Amino acid sequence: MIENFIIGANVFFTPMGISMVFLGVTIGIVFGVIPGLTATMAIALLLPVTHAMAPIAGMILLVGIYVGGMAGILVPAILINIPGSPASVATCFDGYPLAQKGQSVKALGLGLICSAIGTIFATLVLIALAPFLARIAIMFGNYEYFAVALFSLTMISGLAGKSLIKGLMSGLFGAMFATVGLEHVGNVVRFTFGVPQLLMGFDILPVLIGLFAVSVIIETTVNVKTETKLEVIDIDLKNAKGFGFSMKEFWGQRINLLRSAVIGTGIGILPGIGGATANMLAYSVAKNQSKYPEKFGTGVIDGIVAPETSNSATVGTAFVPMLALGIPADTVTAMLLGGLIMKGITPGPLMFIQHVDLVYAIFITLIVACFVMVLVQFYGIRVFAALLRVPKHYLLPAVFLFCIIGSFGIRTNVFDIWAVLFFGIVAFVMSKGGIPLPPFILGFILGPIMEINLIRGMMLAQGNFLMFFTEPIAVFFFAATAVSLVFAIRRQIINLKQG
Repeated sequence: MIENFIIGANVFFTPMGISMVFLGVTIGIVFGVIPGLTATMAIALLLPVTHAMAPIAGMILLVGIYVGGMAGILVPAILINIPGSPASVATCFDGYPLAQKGQSVKALGLGLICSAIGTIFATLVLIALAPFLARIAIMFGNYEYFAVALFSLTMISGLAGKSLIKGLMSGLFGAMFATVGLEHVGNVVRFTFGVPQLLMGFDILPVLIGLFAVSVIIETTVNVKTETKLEVIDIDLKNAKGFGFSMKEFWGQRINLLRSAVIGTGIGILPGIGGATANMLAYSVAKNQSKYPEKFGTGVIDGIVAPETSNSATVGTAFVPMLALGIPADTVTAMLLGGLIMKGITPGPLMFIQHVDLVYAIFITLIVACFVMVLVQFYGIRVFAALLRVPKHYLLPAVFLFCIIGSFGIRTNVFDIWAVLFFGIVAFVMSKGGIPLPPFILGFILGPIMEINLIRGMMLAQGNFLMFFTEPIAVFFFAATAVSLVFAIRRQIINLKQG
């Protein structure tokens, strides 16, 4: 493991690597601070930029955005009582009341430190799992990859939200759009309808930008007239010492901090659950275990430590399913997954063998980005708070312009611009119908992987599908697929009975 860290450090600790992590964290914070502009959108906008960069430098930038975006969402939660994303809902409960008492620096400082600790804790767990994942990587072939892809598609149930049917529809739509163009093994033309531009299929970049950036712009534009002017609580840095809290207060939260980090770490590994669930669960547990539960909601620091530690802990371990199995744990890792594929890198067990430098550079980035995030956000907090007052109608045209330029710049193809607009409208319509987006991108990414390995596996087995069940790892994932389907159906039946 030490040798792998040295390899990762050699590619990370360069002028490019350091500058990318600072740039990524800063961009992530900016997009996290402004309600409606998420880390997902930031990654979608920066993906075209990373296309011209080396894979490691590009991933350092994107991972930095992820860490910065998760920390940035605590600013609007504390200063204006509006969660920057669902992952910061519980932070509002005590963060805003504490800021109203004139202790905004304490609330922000505590949230920052806990966010960093949560991410670092989960990253250490991720690093501990890496050797095990590397050992099994060399055992994967076509049979195993098909089984893993099939199992991964069952994770749609976790990304589906309340309706399994709508989640399956979304995943099916994604897989359908992935079949457009030349078939990957036999070069058979499919679903082009005589349009030459469709022969190469839909590039993943316009799909991602349309789904996660343009759709948000359309949604925000529709609702912008109903917005009211935000009242932002002032930040009194003159009378604050350090991060606004004492070591005694921080030490008193050690059990809450550790418990919340464990909750977030465990939830982060599970695809489709993410920071929103960890945020609320950790807050509820902290309140139930507290000696003064009646004070929660009035501005106690326990109510900031728990949600901010847990939601940031999901960042580190969200990379476990993404790197090991190619399964996105949330929308951000779905974007990162697309970024890797755009670079010609297929996420999965073999990453720990074929791309050791990239994997360990990601590990190092997660840790270093936490320290960078604390410095940048705390010392630039006045600037970031001022961004909350910027009207959306100034921001949206610029963001939309970046979407168009980014989609066109990769292949200099006007068709990609139309693809971005098309998928933006598709995503907007889907969101209005309550159809979740993460299963769509899961189907779009995993569909071709499953198809390719099925065809190659059948060729290897000379048409005998039973040969897929002769490999232990493949059998394990087939069994896991069956179990996952049973639990998904059972959960759906329970939801129908309760609803």
